[in-house]
Amino acid sequence: MSSGMEALYPFLYDEPQGFDAVLKAVRRSTEEKAAEIVAVRRVVAERFGEQLEACARAMAERFSAGGRLLTFGNGGSSTDAAAVAGAFLSGVGDGRPLPALTLTADVAVLTALGNDVGFAVVFARQVAAVGRRGDIALAVSTSGGSENVIRALEEGKRRGLLTVGLAGYDGGPMAEAGLDFLFAVPSSSVHRIQEAQTTLYHVLWSLVQAELAGGRS
Repeated sequence: MSSGMEALYPFLYDEPQGFDAVLKAVRRSTEEKAAEIVAVRRVVAERFGEQLEACARAMAERFSAGGRLLTFGNGGSSTDAAAVAGAFLSGVGDGRPLPALTLTADVAVLTALGNDVGFAVVFARQVAAVGRRGDIALAVSTSGGSENVIRALEEGKRRGLLTVGLAGYDGGPMAEAGLDFLFAVPSSSVHRIQEAQTTLYHVLWSLVQAELAGGRS
């Protein structure tokens, strides 16, 4: 029995204080990851500060003119897309509630389009149906390469929507889609990308609120 345990968990048998070694390793890993998060967010702030302000101004102009925010993404990014829409819609604290909806929320619509037409158009068809000139299409993707996301952004461009993309790596196909604004987190770690994207859309929300309030942030 002990030989099997040693094979599975050799670090527990390397020294008398095996569990202490595990705790130290966990602590070291946590500290390294926290440092990575800070470093990635610092790079994002330096690289996209002015672009975030410009994007916020453009979004505020559309909200002021009656535009709405449409968000979408796949998997974990669909959850982030829903969180973006929820933040803008609720106003969060003293913020101004703004018209926003996520195209990932209606399971019946997603499965109908996926089954009857194809999963590649589950977002583009919705943008075509409900999107109108002056609205905002905001896509979330870690890779920037999801076909259904790219098609929806292209549909948004054709219909006169402001197109905003949150991606990772070098932006992938999103970087070649001619978006109005693209924020590609320069990391190869999905975890770091998603963490930085969360920061990006919360900062974007704050900047939009500041613009609508007539101030600068």
